[in-house]
Amino acid sequence: MGSDIWDPEIYERYASERGRPFHELVARVGAKSPSYVVDLGCGTGELTATLRHRWPEAEIHGVDSSPAMIAKAPPGATFEVADVRDWRPPRPVDVIVSNALLQWVPEHLDLLRRWRDYLTEGGWLAFQVPGNFNAPSHVVLRELCRTTWREELSDVPRDAPVREPDEYVDLLAGLGFTVDAWETTYLHVLPGEDAVLNWIKGTALRPMLDRLPAERHADFLADCARKLREVYPRQPYGTLFPFRRIFVVAHL
Repeated sequence: MGSDIWDPEIYERYASERGRPFHELVARVGAKSPSYVVDLGCGTGELTATLRHRWPEAEIHGVDSSPAMIAKAPPGATFEVADVRDWRPPRPVDVIVSNALLQWVPEHLDLLRRWRDYLTEGGWLAFQVPGNFNAPSHVVLRELCRTTWREELSDVPRDAPVREPDEYVDLLAGLGFTVDAWETTYLHVLPGEDAVLNWIKGTALRPMLDRLPAERHADFLADCARKLREVYPRQPYGTLFPFRRIFVVAHL
């Protein structure tokens, strides 16, 4: 999490595609009338604010480590800038939601154990993470980091930062949860030139761009664009970008 590397405008370029998993995750949460709902890793908070429609009587609170993201947060919920690894709730939580956050936290299995202790009896924990770390987009980036850009980017982590669905089920069931886990591969059709590059600028490329000086960004992005065009060719209707995601909803 570290420095504030997030650019809200880049991240929101595909807001509809990024928002759909959040809504599909929350739809499987069975809480009827929670009083305290927290969205950990809330980003700009626009999705967090939609929880007000689902639970109008609840206190809705969003947490994110990026001041730039929180600065864009809309009304409808309260927000704070904090690292989720350090965050502690002021009182027990009825629903914890975390959408596309945990892949940035290598030690997130320990974090999930801690979040279980924050929940009320009968509480809900729902999270979604990308499961596409063996996709061509990530293979291309790893190849560039260990070849052309190895002097500057050889220290970028290459291991998949998330676990498979059955591993989450095993962990959470052992903590006393009833677990519903599934995966979905979305077939996004992205418009414009270098569409996949534009998508990953807001996610997978952030750690690499953060390590490079600003004057090196253009050269690195040009190399990425060339490789990505080979594995994701643009079609007359757009660029097809399969994206696997892993969902987990757990209930005490």
